[in-house]
Order: sequence, then structure tokens, then C-alpha cells
Amino acid sequence: MPDLLFNLFAVFTVACALGVVFNRNAIASALCLLLCLVGVAGLFALLDAMLLAFVLVFVYAGAVVALFLFIIMLLDAQGGTRRAFGKLAVAAGALAAGLLATGVILLSGSLGPAGSVPLPPPDPSLLNLGETAELLFTLYLLPVEVVGFLLLIAMLGVIVLSKRFAGLEDIK
Repeated sequence: MPDLLFNLFAVFTVACALGVVFNRNAIASALCLLLCLVGVAGLFALLDAMLLAFVLVFVYAGAVVALFLFIIMLLDAQGGTRRAFGKLAVAAGALAAGLLATGVILLSGSLGPAGSVPLPPPDPSLLNLGETAELLFTLYLLPVEVVGFLLLIAMLGVIVLSKRFAGLEDIK
């Protein structure tokens, strides 16, 4: 059953990542990013890394993607025409895809017939969310506050940059 769930989450995550890259609408692309992050959180949950899964959902899927959507809507970004890829970009992409496929094939061949590496048992101290939360809000309180302050500054900067000034057209 865990193999089936892993495959489902992996396919879902890759499909959503492709949706982020190939979507012409910026809002739809950001929503695909949200679904991709939820898929990665599911993969973390399958690895018994519940803290990482919760942080990914709350911080990235909740706050950062909401900030992306806020920026996109404030800037009123419209999908435009895209330039065609040059020959060098196509060759570099093909080379990167070939190297990735070669690495996956070599790695899957070195894992043996079972196809997986046995994982060590998780450290019980890392699974306790209460202790982690206590550390986060006592020892690491200043970095948490600084990150929150930086997100606030970024949001205010987007608001200022996207504001349309009435007399700006006369200057041009």
C-alpha cells in the first residue's frame, strides 16, 4: 500500500509541476504550484516526516503561494506571447534531460531487485511536534520574527510597486 501511495503522490506532484511550467495563465500556474506542494507534503508524510509535511503545507502552500497569488493579482500579470526557444536552449534542455534519464537508470539499477534502500528508523525526538514548537518559539523566536517581518516588507513593497499613480502618465 505505501508503494501505491508513493506512486500516486509522485505522479500527482510531477503532473502539477508540469502544470506550473507549461501553464500560460499565471494564476493557474500558481494554483498548480499549490497542488504540487501538497503532493510533496504527502510524500513527506509517507516518510514519517510529519513536521516537514505540516511546515510545507502551512508555510509554503499557505503563506508563500498566497503571497504569489497576491502579487500576481496586484501586478495584473497577463499571459502574453512567448518567444520561441533558440537552438542552444533546445540543445541544453535535451542534454539535461538525457543526463537526468541516465542518472535515474543508473540509480535504479544500483538499488537491487527490491528497488528501494532500507531506511533507518526515525529519531523519536524529531517526531515530537510539541518539543519542536517549544524550540521554535523560545530558542528560535528571533529568526521566526525576522522571517515574518521580511514577508510583511515584501508584501508592502508589492503594494507600493503595483500602485498606479495618477500623474505618472503626464511625465512620460
